[in-house]
Amino acid sequence: MKENPKKRDHGHPEADPSSLVILNGRQAPVRQRREKILQLVRDKGYVTNEFLARHFSVTPQTIRRDINTLCRDGWLQRYHGGAGPSSSTENVAYFDRRVICLKEKQQIGSMAAEHISEKASLFINIGTTTEEVARALCGHQQLRVITNNLNVAAILSKNENFEIMVSGGKIRNRDFAVTGEATVDFIRQFKVDYGIIGISGIDSDGSLMDFDYGEVRAARTIIDNSRKVYLVADHTKFGRKAMVRLGNIVEIDALFTDRVPPAPVIKMMKNAGGKIYTR
Repeated sequence: MKENPKKRDHGHPEADPSSLVILNGRQAPVRQRREKILQLVRDKGYVTNEFLARHFSVTPQTIRRDINTLCRDGWLQRYHGGAGPSSSTENVAYFDRRVICLKEKQQIGSMAAEHISEKASLFINIGTTTEEVARALCGHQQLRVITNNLNVAAILSKNENFEIMVSGGKIRNRDFAVTGEATVDFIRQFKVDYGIIGISGIDSDGSLMDFDYGEVRAARTIIDNSRKVYLVADHTKFGRKAMVRLGNIVEIDALFTDRVPPAPVIKMMKNAGGKIYTR
């Protein structure tokens, strides 16, 4: 864990030692609860306030105070309804991302699939939410899909009337993404009806942010070569920090998400003629 000038008590996160909670049948100081919150975030990548309140048998207000303190001191990053790692340079592990907001991602996938016509051509890029779009598309007919996501290719291959093309490039072992110059060159050869992209973060100014430069280059090429661009992103992506800029929300034709986005995002999308779909 990084050095933090605001830490006390021999390197532990700042706490009020006079405040106690019941934890596993024993009294424990706030400091211990906050340390356990940090451990849960390290293990899971993202935790909700609701989960933490149940886990520690405390009120949501107590958890929000804990999260506020840990975010203020630089240990965590606050997201809508929960918290995650503070780093803007490294994403949550793929297998953790698969279970974060899974139900919401499935709903988003279903919504996006409803707006894809039969016999359409489309790009689908890297991401756990785009994989849920792929699952929801399996009932479509005669789609032509180009992807740099081997998970997407495997999901869609269950439908025998789909034509699936996978880009060349380097396979990223941790999530079976394909990236690199060969990936970008391959995508550039096509012009498709729909580009389905995911994203790691949406900044308050509408910037679409991600963690990997190679991944962003492929996604940027998808945007540039799609007649319509659909962004699929759950609510935790709003305000989330990442390091590499992909583009701006105003370039997106439709945003599919599980909650109403922040007001600035709604305004930018409306002014640009984009649509927002929630369920």
